Parts: sequence; structure tokens; C-alpha cells
Amino acid sequence: MAGAWKTSTWSRSDVAVNLICWADMNRDTRDEPAIEFRDVSYELPSGQRVLSNLNLQVQRGETLVVLGRSGSGKTTTLKLINRLLRPTGGEVRVNGAGTGQRDVIRLRRGIGYVIQEIGLLPHFTVERNIGIVPSIDGWPLDKIRARTQELMQMVGLESQLAPRYPHQLSGGQRQRVGVARALAADPAILLMDEPFGALDPLTRDDLQREFLSLQQRLHKTVVFVTHDLNEALRLASRVALMEAGELITVLSPQEFLRSTDPLAAAYVRAFRAGTGLDTNRGSS
Repeated sequence: MAGAWKTSTWSRSDVAVNLICWADMNRDTRDEPAIEFRDVSYELPSGQRVLSNLNLQVQRGETLVVLGRSGSGKTTTLKLINRLLRPTGGEVRVNGAGTGQRDVIRLRRGIGYVIQEIGLLPHFTVERNIGIVPSIDGWPLDKIRARTQELMQMVGLESQLAPRYPHQLSGGQRQRVGVARALAADPAILLMDEPFGALDPLTRDDLQREFLSLQQRLHKTVVFVTHDLNEALRLASRVALMEAGELITVLSPQEFLRSTDPLAAAYVRAFRAGTGLDTNRGSS
């Protein structure tokens, strides 16, 4: 019959696969946490346990600051999110799906990552460093250039710095490039591992202010690692306190300052002894 639709033959397995993909694409994840740790543990090949039975949720759009001493498991927790490490027990879920079942490249492209050492490519200019992920994703050059210029303005970098190389920048400028690069492909999740820890106090203060301003505009889901209580109270929606591979408590900054938990109270006493000042989130 003229004009009739052409038909295709589908196997049961084809139908099943397509139904599963369709269901996954259309699953509403708005009410699910952006990141979830379900009874997660991590052990080194030697058998040393670094993380024990972690249960934690990170809500969409919040800044969860993971606070703790060196060796408390902060960075390990962060690296489990983007699968730089894989749990030896339990499950890590991102946007409702276990990371172990996800394509690791696609997972990481949806997660920005900023570290203290910055990790800029020394033989790439500022512009190329910022645009590296969009370039890998196949963005047109004019779109990459426009996005790079937008991000440089967003993080407080002058446009004339675009052709410079990392060694020609100050520490604060390099860190801004690192933040811009992490935001380049507009990921919903941002992981930050002590990104301002190596900077002088004034530059660190400037970048903390800029981070708060950016987060008010962008509403990313941020997991931010620090050992500095002042930084945690200033930047966090909630503070997750860790010690010796275990999660001790999760509190808002205001709750943390009033907490009777022995470890949290010890942090607050040390903080107040060092500054003589009380601190409110977002204050200068």
C-alpha cells in the first residue's frame, strides 16, 4: 500500500535494552541525592583500612565540606566519587546510579575536579588549559574560545592572560585557571581537594570570597575537602567531620559551633583559641 510505514524486526533483547535505556534517561532524579555513600569502605592492598562503613548523602546544589586531619580519609572519600579509587566494600552512587556500573570517562566528564597542586599542563597556555575538556568533547573552536573568555571573566582572570603559560602566573592566578578548567564543560558536580591550601592568606581570602559568589550564581553540587575549620565554616552548607577513616558527624556551620560532640568541640576550642573570634558562614 502506497505511503505505508516501513517496519523493522526487533529481537526481544533489543526491545529490553532500549526500554531500559529509555527508563534510565527519563528517570526523575531530582529528589535523589546527587552523591551517596552506602556503607562504603576502602582498604589499601596491604590490608590497611583507610575508610570504614561510610554512609553519607550530598544533596543537589549544596556545598558539603569534608573536614578532618591528615589521614582522616578526606581525599580518599573525594576520589571515590569520580572513581579515581574504587571502594573495597559498599557502593558509591552519583545521580542515582552506582559508579562501578558507569562508563568512567562519561562519569568524570560530568564532575569537575580541582586540587591543591592545580595540575595545569605546563606546555599549554591558559586558554588551552581551560578549554581542554570541551576540546576533548569535540566542541567547535569558536564555542571553546567563547566559553574560555566567559570563564576567565567569571573567576577574575584578565583576558590578556589567555596566551600565557602556567609558569608565568602567580599561585592565585594558577588556582583560578584550575577552577575555570573544572567548570569548562559545565559539570553539575565539583570536587575540590584543599584547592586554596597552598596560597597566602590574602589570596586565599580573595578566592574564598569568589567561590561563595560563584556558588550563589551556579548552584553546583560541591564536595570541598579541607583541614581548616575557618574555611569550612565560611564555605559550607554542611560540614562532614572525619577522623581515622570514620564519619563522626554532619552539621551545619551554626550547629557545628554549638556541637557537644567531643571532636567537634575540640576543633571549635582550637579555632577560637587561635583567632579569638567567632565566625559566621559567608562572613568576611
